[in-house]
Amino acid sequence: MSEAIIVNVMDANFEEEVIGSELPVLVDFWAVWCGPCRMVTPFVEQIAQEYSDRLKVAKLNVDENQGIPAKYGIMSIPTLLLFKGGELKETIVGALPKDKIVDAVSKHL
Repeated sequence: MSEAIIVNVMDANFEEEVIGSELPVLVDFWAVWCGPCRMVTPFVEQIAQEYSDRLKVAKLNVDENQGIPAKYGIMSIPTLLLFKGGELKETIVGALPKDKIVDAVSKHL
């Protein structure tokens, strides 16, 4: 099994990596100290691997990058945002099970 490719994005490259992406992008807003974020990480990694041909997956550390979370009103983490064609299509807040995340994402693929 190959390693999932997850792009680390930040305020500086968010526009290029996420908004300008030809593929839909699932962005995981997280922080090192966040327990629920650690619960979601394996699901995000599995989704990145399983949908690698149709979906780009990115992680954004909210402690190191505060501009983008503020722009999109991220009030709690983990929050997953799905962008397609540069537009925000889905917002998933909290540590949800993988099947709920897949349900939200797959309708945009």
